[in-house]
Amino acid sequence: MAITSVEQDHTLTVSNGIMSIQCDLASGTARFLWQDTAAVQNAVSRISLGDRMLTTLEGQNRSYQINEVENSFGKGMELRVLHQMNDQLELVQIFTVYEGLNYCFLQLKAQSQTIISTNYIAPVYCMDEGNAGVLKVKGGDSAQEELLALLVPFDNDKWVRYESVKMPGRLESYEVTAVYHHSSRHGLVFGSVTHDTWKTGIQLESAADQAVQRLEIYGGAAGEYTRDTIAHGSISGTEVVSPAVFIGSFDDYREGLKTFGEANARIEPPLEWEGTIPFGWNSWSAVGGELSFDSYTQASDLIKEMQEKGFHDHGVVYLNFDSFWTNLTKEERRLAVAHVHNNGQKAGTYWTPFAYWGKSEEAAERTVEGTNGLYTYDDLLLRDGEGRVLPDLDGGLAIDPTHPGNLMRTEWMLQQFVEEGFEYVKLDFMAHGTLEGKHHHPEVDTGIQAYNLGMKHICSLLDPARIGRRFFIHLSIAPLFPHPYAHSRRISCDAFGELKDTEYMLNSLTYGWWINNTLYRFNDPDHTVLYKSYNHEPTTEHEGRSRLNASIIAGTLMLMGDDFRMEEARKRARAWLTQPALMDIARKGETFLPLEGNTGQQAADVFYLLDRSPLQEVIYVAIFNYDKEQAADKFVDLTRMGLSAETEWRCEELWSQEVKQVKGDLQAALAPAESVMLKLTRP
Repeated sequence: MAITSVEQDHTLTVSNGIMSIQCDLASGTARFLWQDTAAVQNAVSRISLGDRMLTTLEGQNRSYQINEVENSFGKGMELRVLHQMNDQLELVQIFTVYEGLNYCFLQLKAQSQTIISTNYIAPVYCMDEGNAGVLKVKGGDSAQEELLALLVPFDNDKWVRYESVKMPGRLESYEVTAVYHHSSRHGLVFGSVTHDTWKTGIQLESAADQAVQRLEIYGGAAGEYTRDTIAHGSISGTEVVSPAVFIGSFDDYREGLKTFGEANARIEPPLEWEGTIPFGWNSWSAVGGELSFDSYTQASDLIKEMQEKGFHDHGVVYLNFDSFWTNLTKEERRLAVAHVHNNGQKAGTYWTPFAYWGKSEEAAERTVEGTNGLYTYDDLLLRDGEGRVLPDLDGGLAIDPTHPGNLMRTEWMLQQFVEEGFEYVKLDFMAHGTLEGKHHHPEVDTGIQAYNLGMKHICSLLDPARIGRRFFIHLSIAPLFPHPYAHSRRISCDAFGELKDTEYMLNSLTYGWWINNTLYRFNDPDHTVLYKSYNHEPTTEHEGRSRLNASIIAGTLMLMGDDFRMEEARKRARAWLTQPALMDIARKGETFLPLEGNTGQQAADVFYLLDRSPLQEVIYVAIFNYDKEQAADKFVDLTRMGLSAETEWRCEELWSQEVKQVKGDLQAALAPAESVMLKLTRP
């Protein structure tokens, strides 16, 4: 349907037939309306300049421009509403709507004849103290509908959790949120789709069950959850531009989150990966700081045995060093890589490009590798505006990604990895590179700008066209955005082998499953421990198998994390990693959907995948009991998956291979810490 624009009674309306944007040229407010009755109301834009907050409400004169656009989103219309604030300053709201899409974009630009400077710019600010609030979700007339808002963490550090917050309540999410009804799943999705300059915060406040009284989407977030100890950097110039914000209404908020991820990928495509799904082993959970030549090569031998029995993707597996690979001499590393290659495997390694593991007072005594003695680590450390080294984060001091010494260090280190035969690198503690501070590069004013510069440098050095082979780049502890610099990102913080680790990781999957194959090719469920993590207690068989099931459904990297010199670890690997039906699911590289999204800070206990191939409709269902002491009876309504209550299904539990017929619902009697993986097909 073509896009139309109409001006009537000082109100300009732009519509694509699915949604419309109404700009009140008299008051300076805007409304977003959908044919399905959803709405965002009383929207203004604002910017902080010095000690004053200016909003579009204060415009002395207003005008508008309409332009046709065509890009990766299709054909659209761009509406620019110009708010003349004074003789020198103009605020420009840029609304963009496209044919056939149920979402639009909004960006704020401040234009001035003199230099302005700000570290806060909000394209969306809605405030209404009334009971109706500023948001209306489709179907929101029912008082029985539970209204929830999603808290998405900035990064995955310090065992942070996603959270569905029940209204009334308040929260600050980062880069994206959804406001939705649990039962119907109808929802609104908001988020930033440009990540070149700002950290985007999204604040919501509600004083009633069915209303949100305040919505604020702004560039300039900095604090405990972005790991910053100083304010967000300021952007200066005659023109300052906010993050571009995605605003959409969806019948299913889960589809909205996926669409948001895909919108980001249209603007900044993810790092392309044409290789296999990474199966294999990582050393951290297995041996931690006691990594040795023996532990690594014995893991390679065990994985080779499993590889010959089906644990691989197209014959490929990786054997990866984690931290403490420096325990091995260079000659031992050479022999270890040769051992892996002789076993028909690929070798991976580990690095922290933006963190210094030492005391600041000693940094001046340590020369930076690869710089020919030009720099010490004291030169590289990130400082505040007064020249003070920033406080440590996770025990490491932040390195300025833009410093020429760090660029030289990065080139030297990655060249070593390439020359030593590695084909995979796990990059860790990446949030150090996004911290606000005084950066060396004169055109870098914010942590996100610095991170982009540092990551582009890494990707250029590992570009297959440059090094002559594929090189898998993985992010461990890292911000969610910017995204186009890695093939995978760990979906949670460290997750080991116990039941609590499985539940913790699945909290991230419950609300972050959509990241898989949109922002990054793979979600990483972290190293999968079948028996025992380093310095942890052994797990029960149900715990270990639940950890494996959780990894299979994540999207997924299948990197084992046991010390395979232990007999029980070898026993479980031989029994579990040779299950063809389970490994086939992992090889799909697809994430399962959470059945429910009202679990607060906890994980959903049911996940499913609809595999509607031309030959046969298959539904996979994973069900978990997170209680380590008590058995649980689980009941699953198949209609919540979009399946008919009248259809009969053949239901096979893939571990036990037990088969039964089901219709309408599933019932699973689970022992403590047990999980099941079910396959539903037509009889």
